[in-house]
Amino acid sequence: MRKLSRKSLIILVLVLAIAGAAVWISQSGNKRTTPASAPKAALAVNVIHPQYHDWPISLVANGNITAWQEAVIGSETGGIRLASVDVNVGAVVKRGQVLAQFATSTLQADIDQQQANIAEAEANLADAQANAVRARALQGSGALSTQQIEQYQTSARTAQARLDAARAQLKTQQLRFRQARIVAPDDGVISSRSATEGAVVPTGQELFRLIRQNRLEWRAQVTATELARVRPGQRVSVVTASGARVAGKVRMLAPTVDTATRTALVYVDLPTGSAARAGMFATGSFELGQAQALTLPQSAVVMRDGFNYVYRVSADNHALQTKVRVGRRIGDRVEITAGIQSEARVVAAGGGFLADGDLLRVVPMTANTQ
Repeated sequence: MRKLSRKSLIILVLVLAIAGAAVWISQSGNKRTTPASAPKAALAVNVIHPQYHDWPISLVANGNITAWQEAVIGSETGGIRLASVDVNVGAVVKRGQVLAQFATSTLQADIDQQQANIAEAEANLADAQANAVRARALQGSGALSTQQIEQYQTSARTAQARLDAARAQLKTQQLRFRQARIVAPDDGVISSRSATEGAVVPTGQELFRLIRQNRLEWRAQVTATELARVRPGQRVSVVTASGARVAGKVRMLAPTVDTATRTALVYVDLPTGSAARAGMFATGSFELGQAQALTLPQSAVVMRDGFNYVYRVSADNHALQTKVRVGRRIGDRVEITAGIQSEARVVAAGGGFLADGDLLRVVPMTANTQ
C-alpha cells in the first residue's frame, strides 16, 4: 500500500476529530432532553396530629400487704392440759367466741379446797371475835391483864386477815377457772394456730393469732420527695402479685422517714373480702389529680437503639425521623413529653418500615383510624 502523504494524514485526522465531536454533542443533547425518572414513594401512610387528653397524674410505689392489727392470743394460766381446740387457721370468729378449752377438773378442785379454807377461816374469826368481846367486857374487873386483852383483840384481827386472804385466793382460783376458756378478743379471722389438743402449755405461750376485723392494709414505700405529694383520703389502685386489682384509700402517712433507705411508709386501707392476702407483695398507683397530656397512638412510636422515635411528614411529603420522650401510657395511647408539638404531622403506623428521608404517599384517614 502506498504511504499517505503528510497533507492527507492531517486531513484524515481532522475529519475523524470532527466526526467524534459531532457524536459527543449528539449524545449530550439526548441526555439533556431525556426526562429524569420520578422516584417511587416508599410507603403509603396515614397522617395524624398529636392530641391532648385529660389524663390522671399517678405515683407508682411498691410495698407489702399486712394485717391492720394482728392480736396475739396466749394462755393466761399455765400447767393445765388443753382439752379441746375449736378453731383452725382461716376461721372467721366473733368477739367472745370460744377458741380453745383447758381441762378444768384440777381448777375446780382448787376452788372447792379454797371454799373450805374460807369456811374454816370464818369459824376461826367468829371464835376470835367472841373471845375479844369477852376480854373487853372484863377489862375493868382485873380478871385479865391488859396484855391478855390486847392478845385477844390481835387474834381477832389476825383471823379477819386470814379470812380476807382466803377469799382473795378464791377469787384467784375462780379467775383461773374462767381463763381456762380461750375466747376471741375481737371479730376477725384466725391467721395462725399453735395450740395442740392435749398439750400442757406454760403461762403466756402463744396459741393463736387473729387479724382484727379481717382488715388488711398495704404499706407502700415512697421516697421523702414523693411523700409530700400523698394525702390521706387519696384513692389507690393496688395490683397484687397474682394480678388482682384492689381499690384502696390512704389512711395515714408515717411520721418519720427511714434514715437508712430514705423512704417512708404510706398506710392504705384495703376493702374486706378482696383478693389481697397478708404477706403479699403488691404494686400500687396513687391518684394525685389530672393534667393535660399530648398523646399519640402506640403504633406511631418506634423504638430503635433504646430510644423512641416518630416520623414527621414534611411539607414535601418526606419522612423526618424525630426523637421523642414518652411518659404515661393508658390503653393504646402514649404520652409525648418532648420532641414534637401538637401541630406536627405524624405517620400513624408503619414507622418500622421507614427510613429518614423516604418519600411518602399520604392517603386519607378512615373514620375510625385515628
